[in-house]
Amino acid sequence: MGNYWLISVPSAGSTKQEKLNLVKAALAEHGAAPLADVAPFVIPDLKVGTLDSLVLLSDDLAKVDTVAEASVNKLIDTMKMLLNNDTNQVQSTLVVHDKSPDTYVKAFSWNTMKYRVDKPLRETVEAIQQEVSHVDTMMKTRLSTYNQCKANLTALDRKMMGNLAVRSLVDVVKKEHFVLDSEYLTTLLVAVPRNSYKLWQDSYERITPMVVPRSSQKISEDDEYGLFTVTLFQKVADDFAAKCRELKFTPREHKFNEKDLENSRKQRADLMAMEKEQWSQLLRLTKTNFGEIFSCWLHIKAIRIFVESVLRHGLPPDFMSAVIEPRAKQEKKVRDQLNALFGEHRGKRDKQLEQEFEEMSLLAGVEKEFYAYVNFPLAFNI
Repeated sequence: MGNYWLISVPSAGSTKQEKLNLVKAALAEHGAAPLADVAPFVIPDLKVGTLDSLVLLSDDLAKVDTVAEASVNKLIDTMKMLLNNDTNQVQSTLVVHDKSPDTYVKAFSWNTMKYRVDKPLRETVEAIQQEVSHVDTMMKTRLSTYNQCKANLTALDRKMMGNLAVRSLVDVVKKEHFVLDSEYLTTLLVAVPRNSYKLWQDSYERITPMVVPRSSQKISEDDEYGLFTVTLFQKVADDFAAKCRELKFTPREHKFNEKDLENSRKQRADLMAMEKEQWSQLLRLTKTNFGEIFSCWLHIKAIRIFVESVLRHGLPPDFMSAVIEPRAKQEKKVRDQLNALFGEHRGKRDKQLEQEFEEMSLLAGVEKEFYAYVNFPLAFNI
């Protein structure tokens, strides 16, 4: 599971490398191991525009961030489903530009070929938003098609399951079990509970008139039922079936066709081939789209850091951004170290934001903590 903090602090007269080294030193070994792993999160000089436009963009970015995260998680869930939750296979399949998601986060590099830095930020955000929306729609359609194919195969298999009172009989009966091409006679199939065999043998000839004597034979048996044939005149078949139900026998509606078994096997083979093809296509699409959407998500995070850093600390943009991966159970100590390190850096928006955080906390009835540095969490579970 990836659990990261993307942060930024003003350079305040230092170089970005000096600021990064300061963070690394603060989170270096405390006892047996460091509190966190720290790496630079490099963001290029993006086109700022007006501060008013950044304020509006900041609100929209939060929504796009949420949508992109949800899309990433849906792709992860789809891959887990396709690979039967095989963790090793899932982790080796879900990559971002040939890197593991963790490596990609720690070595993030802005894709200048895809997202030009001289473009207005609003255009870049809208392009990313459209890409995420397109992938979401396409994956929803493909997943629905695959699930329908699986459902059809499951339904067909379910017909071959269960006891002789409910399951398909195409692989049970044979031509010799039936009277065929008779103008007057027909053969019925009846599922008889195993503890009622004697009752059936003693009574079937008298259930209705026009039953052929000694015509019943048991052709199959399972743990609950035996399947019996009986030959009788066609005109009493419905009455015979109704009276069988009164005696707790189960007449089976089955018209023999020599091609039924062949057709059933072909149908299952076709569905299996279709399911396999749909699985392969969906696996390939999920793998490809995960890499693209995860990259989109990281670029949205980068834009959020850039915008928030400018709004907090003013122009021109001059800040150091980093990705921090706290060690297990060390989150509070990492926060304490960062707060001690950057508590004195109070940007133009800090007091206003802190007041907004406090008001939101009171309204929501939950505690929300304000940090003296730009902070955006990044978490995913693969």
